[in-house]
Amino acid sequence: MTDRAYSLFEEQQGARGINLNEVKAKLKGLSIETPSWGYGDSGTRFKVFQKEGVPRNPFEKFEDAAQVHKLTGLAPSVAIHIPWDKVEDYGKLKSHAESLGLAIGAINPNLFQEDDYMLGSVTNADAAIRRKATDHLLECVDIAKETGSRDISLWFADGTNYPGQGNIRKRKAWMQESLGEMYKALAPNMRMLIEYKCFEPAFYHTDLADWGMAYNLAQKLGPQAEVLVDTGHHLQGANIEHIVAYLIDEKRLGGFHFNSRKYADDDLIVGTVNPYELFLIFYQILSAASDRDEAIQSCVNNIAYMIDQSHNIEAKIPAMLRSVLNVQTQFAKALLVNHEEVEAAANRGDVLAAEHAVRSAFEFDVAPLLRSYREEQGLSVDPMGDYLASSYGKDIAVRGKGGASW
Repeated sequence: MTDRAYSLFEEQQGARGINLNEVKAKLKGLSIETPSWGYGDSGTRFKVFQKEGVPRNPFEKFEDAAQVHKLTGLAPSVAIHIPWDKVEDYGKLKSHAESLGLAIGAINPNLFQEDDYMLGSVTNADAAIRRKATDHLLECVDIAKETGSRDISLWFADGTNYPGQGNIRKRKAWMQESLGEMYKALAPNMRMLIEYKCFEPAFYHTDLADWGMAYNLAQKLGPQAEVLVDTGHHLQGANIEHIVAYLIDEKRLGGFHFNSRKYADDDLIVGTVNPYELFLIFYQILSAASDRDEAIQSCVNNIAYMIDQSHNIEAKIPAMLRSVLNVQTQFAKALLVNHEEVEAAANRGDVLAAEHAVRSAFEFDVAPLLRSYREEQGLSVDPMGDYLASSYGKDIAVRGKGGASW
């Protein structure tokens, strides 16, 4: 039945001009970085529900991440957060990751959990606190050099809650000054990925409130600074696909933090609330992949796909499996868009035909395709089922509660 389902799917796609061998080759190139903090106890500012078996240290976080990669073949790197994942010997952590078939991915500084940063970190009116924050950024550059990490992901909680609380223009200058010092410390192969957020925890103004501010700052810093798009960090109704297309055209889209939201930065499993949005993001990326401009192709080929979610009520490893599999599903669907058909319809002004050419790809059931692909790659054809049937979840219960958390 499975072979028959795939044969029918192949026949169907062939009639649409889609070569499934090419689709599978592109599926093989997809990698999704999982976050170390997604394996530990994490949650909202109201309550963190502790689970049995969560990692007690960064080494155990990588062991859990290895389960996700082994089953899916999708998650070969793990982002770390400093100081949550601070260790005495990063070379030892790197070797441990490599022994598990993983690499240390993006380094994420933490400039939002200390009392000193209540009124800002790199934008604080107190020069001593700005110095402290900048020194932490430089520390993370050094860690990236030790771990062989390419990317440093930057998110700032800096902002104000009331008019007059801070001088907005001075804060803008202080941020640029701090990041400029950090930028100069980067190795030639490294990137600074600048994230933004429209609100929370600052509610009157956020120092980096949208993609335009992040883009402007990246432009001023230099070519090793790019924009990171978190899919939960936008106001209701924001057209994230438009932002993605714009940043690609400017060759400044560095990566994503994938999650899902219903209202704001809900940090839910990606693809669970609005999978069509995720599909349309990939549609824009894949549309640009065939551009003749080599700089645009280079931008598309170097996008970092990363998960950033708060698994508060969910079991950690199954939640991460669901996250990366949802991304793979929407990526696979986006690979079925016939871009020539879309462009032809758009050029002749046939609005409905153009929209149909995009939407029809989203409506296909790609389960037969993904099953065939996984079989060919020697991967589990049912990653979630195989994990739940394994003893790993029970084995790690001996860790008890109260593992490494935020």
